Amino acid sequence: MQSIVLSRALHRALIAAAVIAAAFASPAASAAEPQIAVTDLSYEEKVREHFQSFEMKGRHSSSSSSRESYRDSDYSSSERHSGRSRDSGEISIRSQSGYQTYIDRGELRKFTADIKGGLLNAGYRVVQGKPWTQQNTEKLYDIIDRIKQGYYPGADYVLFGTVSNLEFRRDDSPIQGSDATSYTLSLELVAEFSLIDTRTYEVNAAFSAMGEGSDTKLINAPGAQIHLNRSKVIQEVSRSLGEAVAHEVEAQFSSGSGDRGSTLTERSETVSKERTIIFQ
Repeated sequence: MQSIVLSRALHRALIAAAVIAAAFASPAASAAEPQIAVTDLSYEEKVREHFQSFEMKGRHSSSSSSRESYRDSDYSSSERHSGRSRDSGEISIRSQSGYQTYIDRGELRKFTADIKGGLLNAGYRVVQGKPWTQQNTEKLYDIIDRIKQGYYPGADYVLFGTVSNLEFRRDDSPIQGSDATSYTLSLELVAEFSLIDTRTYEVNAAFSAMGEGSDTKLINAPGAQIHLNRSKVIQEVSRSLGEAVAHEVEAQFSSGSGDRGSTLTERSETVSKERTIIFQ
């Protein structure tokens, strides 16, 4: 009988120890993998376009008068008409043409999938944020306001990126000593990133990263139709950009003056203190 009581007491002790270990160890384990939200890449560019407009104004007036008489007798009949009309009008046409310049702002709904994949491969957890759909583009770069409005629920950090240069190039180069020509379509994308703490708004990493891609075809027939693969170019840019971003985050965020470790430990202790466990 005594052995049964001791067995039950030991079983309860093991359960209690397991629960306590889970309660205090799991926050630290989860804290070792912070949750990061990745925004779509913001952009701003100056657009200059040609415009032409026509404006036509007109005024028209008319007046008329007429008189008719009729005479009839036993021997003859006659009819007479007389009238007068006047028609006048004025038309003016105004034409304008020139160039107008304006600022275009927005977000690219592409190039972020491979960034998220690179962060996942580096051991981070990635959470999905809400897309930015406001019409007021003046607040496009106010990432702190978006965090306060709850655009990134559950995220410990937000990786905010903005495009600084995006350039397509087409190069046609004749090959010396032959009739062949090399045709190349290339794309370079350079973006600047900031990794922002959603609680303190502190910048934990800041860097620029570049993605590159190209497609080349060698044609021997002069005048042949050329089809360069634009989709392949964009895919290469996205993948190389994702690798570059993940490398920079890992280099700055993981080894940067202990910020990551201290911040995550603080969050773990906060969660642990809030937990109360009662055993009977």
